[in-house]
Amino acid sequence: MPVRAVLFDFSGTLFRLEEDDSWFAGMELIDDDGRRAVDEHVQAELMERLTHPTGRSVTMTEDSYRTWVNRDLAPALHREAYLHALRQTGLPDHHAETLYRRTIDPASWVPYPDTVEVLRSLKASGLSTAVVSNIAFDIRPAFDTAGTGADEFVLSFEVGVVKPDPRIFQIALQRLGVDPGEAVMVGDSDENDGAARNVGCDFILVDPLPVAERPTGLVDALRDRGIG
Repeated sequence: MPVRAVLFDFSGTLFRLEEDDSWFAGMELIDDDGRRAVDEHVQAELMERLTHPTGRSVTMTEDSYRTWVNRDLAPALHREAYLHALRQTGLPDHHAETLYRRTIDPASWVPYPDTVEVLRSLKASGLSTAVVSNIAFDIRPAFDTAGTGADEFVLSFEVGVVKPDPRIFQIALQRLGVDPGEAVMVGDSDENDGAARNVGCDFILVDPLPVAERPTGLVDALRDRGIG
């Protein structure tokens, strides 16, 4: 069955949160050993927790873990969950707030070098596209700034379901009016994005490398499947 639609994850697939060293200027961690500056190692750890959170990365009560699990279903839960994680890392409240605001600002997200090319090429070829993301804030402004977009945005906080739940992929397929066998999901998580295979979609895994290190990752991956 020919491909009629391509579904994309957002973070680590089409865009990436690319931090600037200035974000951490003057920040300190406060823990049992006292105060220490946020060096490049701590910076990398904080960004990993913000962009690729898995499991219980910090100490959590039953209530805070429940909030963490459901964070992408509502902006308030998202904020509470991430501020807790940042504070548990040792960031004081005001620094945690500052870093969190950077995370949810669409202007902080940078498109991969071939994102615009791929989305425009697919549209020109008559293929439908959708962004399917576990996220708790509106990412459409990031696409507007980049000068591109998708036919549909299926965002967890708007539809009330998160990957790997098959319903989020079914919503995207229904909106695009295509059968699962006519669609391919592209994402950086085999667990979450790869769950599209459970509803009958094909799946392509990409590496969430820094933007400068993955200039043609999307183009290459799609061409390997004869798409684009």
